Amino acid sequence: MPVPALERTGEDTCEDDRRVPVGLSTTCSYPESTTAAFEIASRLGYDGVEVLVWTDRVSQDAAALRRLVDHFGVPVLSVHAPTLLLTQRTWGRGDPWGKLEKSCELAASLGAGTVVVHPPFRWQREYASGFAAGIESLENRTGLVLAVENMFPWRARGREVVAYAPGWDPTHAGYRNLTLDYSHAATSGQDSLELTRAFASRLAHVHLCDGTGSVKDEHLVPGDGSQPVAAALNELVRNGFSGTVVAEVNTRKARDRAAREQALARTLEFARAHLARTPEVAS
Repeated sequence: MPVPALERTGEDTCEDDRRVPVGLSTTCSYPESTTAAFEIASRLGYDGVEVLVWTDRVSQDAAALRRLVDHFGVPVLSVHAPTLLLTQRTWGRGDPWGKLEKSCELAASLGAGTVVVHPPFRWQREYASGFAAGIESLENRTGLVLAVENMFPWRARGREVVAYAPGWDPTHAGYRNLTLDYSHAATSGQDSLELTRAFASRLAHVHLCDGTGSVKDEHLVPGDGSQPVAAALNELVRNGFSGTVVAEVNTRKARDRAAREQALARTLEFARAHLARTPEVAS
């Protein structure tokens, strides 16, 4: 089992302390379990994991997650709150603020400093009306970073559906901290490098992936799509980025575990290459 980066000694420790941590989202192991993601992260040498809270009971259980941390030697770097459309019933059907509170409690208990949050859906009117102020209040009270993620327009039969409030692009919504997802940028027709610059010092967290601009949210291995992912990662290094980069790659169609791990190993290799202290010039 690889030794976690933060536990290495000597010269390696100095180098690892300076580099941007690269984590693995537990979504990358789907349809395998949260436990499988920890195993894969450890085997491939990721610096930690991001736990998506969903129907897998382990993802909701701090004690179970701490056992995985201890067993596999990889920390939890961030927690993704159950704010996806498909996780709306996790921790009950209602009270979205209660779910964010629980997500913060889970993150704090695991020593994770960041909670990833999606913007409210437009039908969550009361939640949406006080969302920005509520997020800032939670950050002040918990000391955690609540990083609101860029989303994308929903399209059906050639028409755009307004799903988020105030919208899918958080650039000008007044949030203190933001998550940049490169696949979401592709689906929305935006440019990840331009968003990196627009988010500037508010960019606290990155979901590493790629996309071709399809109406589907693809979450490809970085380099397999059309986003300027290498240049965006280089930009993070130039700007002294102090957050975490987390791989969020869709491996659902992988024929087996070996194929899944191959895709995720490619993702980590890409991240390490383009987050180097002296980044390569990206084409």
